[in-house]
Amino acid sequence: MSDLGALFEPVWARITAHSGSFFQTDAGRWFTYAVEGAFVLPSHTDLRIPRSDFELAFPLLPVPAAKLNKFVSGPAYVWAILHDARISNGEW
Repeated sequence: MSDLGALFEPVWARITAHSGSFFQTDAGRWFTYAVEGAFVLPSHTDLRIPRSDFELAFPLLPVPAAKLNKFVSGPAYVWAILHDARISNGEW
């Protein structure tokens, strides 16, 4: 596992721990999500966002929401989850 991968492990643990909690997108839309294996499944959509998309966004943090459009599926959800204080834990 790379150093970056090791740094991401506690972030993924927090994402998993907060499954079912309410989060808010940059546009103000509320949602919850479930974690199934290596996928995040946001409510109100059929998206299955792979853990690897969160790992791609991780080194860019903090990042403007629009910048994620080119890198990940469900960028609004990835941004909202990673920028939430429960997930960032004051680290970015």
